[in-house]
Amino acid sequence: MAKRNRGKTLKRLPSNSRGNCPLCGRKRIKLLYSSKTESAQTVTVCKNCRQK
Repeated sequence: MAKRNRGKTLKRLPSNSRGNCPLCGRKRIKLLYSSKTESAQTVTVCKNCRQK
């Protein structure tokens, strides 16, 4: 079964899809999931913050 959040797909994204999570502030973590903020902006967040 293919995994969307691994391998070649991540290599094509800027910075290999890593950065600082805007919600929890963790550094150098994979930002793979999109989430809406209170001001209706769409941001990419880490796996732990995707449900928030």
